[in-house]
Amino acid sequence: MLLGVTLGTNDLTKASAFYDAVLRTLNMVRTMTVDGEVGYGVVGGASCFWVLTPFNKQQATIGNGVQVTFQASNNDEVEAFYRTALACGGTDEGAPGYRYRPNYFGAYCRDLDGNKLHVMYEN
Repeated sequence: MLLGVTLGTNDLTKASAFYDAVLRTLNMVRTMTVDGEVGYGVVGGASCFWVLTPFNKQQATIGNGVQVTFQASNNDEVEAFYRTALACGGTDEGAPGYRYRPNYFGAYCRDLDGNKLHVMYEN
């Protein structure tokens, strides 16, 4: 069973501000802040997503072929996530829309460090 996902960043202050705003669109909040690491989850829940500076003190890099997918509760949340990510300095990788299957609505973007994010809702 998967417990969580971690992404590296080269600027934890900027990355945590980005994720504070973007994840709020999915009703996720900052659940912990420790030296070099910020965790997120649902209100009252455990951390399941972390952003951190690499422990080995090397530059954080993106993984080719890696993406993190977040599940929205409706199409409006998909659009809000995408719009907020771009407004906070993220980049477009695919505007919100239906794709893959008849009821699959999703969008793609990249965070400030270039990590690929996908948000989706399927009813």
